[in-house]
Amino acid sequence: MKLAKGILFLTFMSLTATQARAECQIADAKLEEAIRNRPKFQGPANRQSVRDLRSLRDAALTLWSYGRQDDCERLVATIRELVSGPSMETLGGNDEEDAEAQMDATKPQASRGAVKGERDRKGAKPLVNIEDLAPGMRADEIIGAEVRSSDDKIIGEVRNVVFGTKDRRDYAIVAAGGFFTPGKDSIVVPIRALKVSQERVSFFLPMSQAKVKTIPFMPDQDYRWLSDEDWRDRNDKLFASP
Repeated sequence: MKLAKGILFLTFMSLTATQARAECQIADAKLEEAIRNRPKFQGPANRQSVRDLRSLRDAALTLWSYGRQDDCERLVATIRELVSGPSMETLGGNDEEDAEAQMDATKPQASRGAVKGERDRKGAKPLVNIEDLAPGMRADEIIGAEVRSSDDKIIGEVRNVVFGTKDRRDYAIVAAGGFFTPGKDSIVVPIRALKVSQERVSFFLPMSQAKVKTIPFMPDQDYRWLSDEDWRDRNDKLFASP
């Protein structure tokens, strides 16, 4: 009898925990359905709004995974409002000083290039060519990773990756203006040129920080440069190993 009660108690607790964890239903926001079906989320002009909404959705998922059900549900409710409301470009304030202060608050305290790494420490493991990794890296391991120069200073972070070009040249889009900055200050790095630490924490460029500052930024945000083979040829040569 006691065993049966114990089993019932454990079953009840398991169901309760499952219900609590499922309390925040991210699918209720119907975000992907809206992106697929509503004109206001379609077209190049609305890509940033779509990225922002997906970032909010990812944040809700993070809250859910930490058991913050109430906070997750509030964020999902906000997403639902943004999906069903007016164009996101019409929302928010237009105070430039206030916006600049908000952007500054997202930046790390250490300035770009100021943080010295650990490559000069005794026992530092050799870097690995990204093509030689086994197993290979997933896209979610690359996006958001820090990128360093050959003299081991932070350049920025990987903001996007481009795979599957016709000529099999894949790229990492690196925000060279620093972490969490808009993509306008990004450089286009051939993935083959990257090396990675054996811990898979940092990527390294085959050039010094001073040389990185001479690399031209990505010429447009709509990735039209992918069709400009001459521009890509010139860009890729800049990353060739000496």
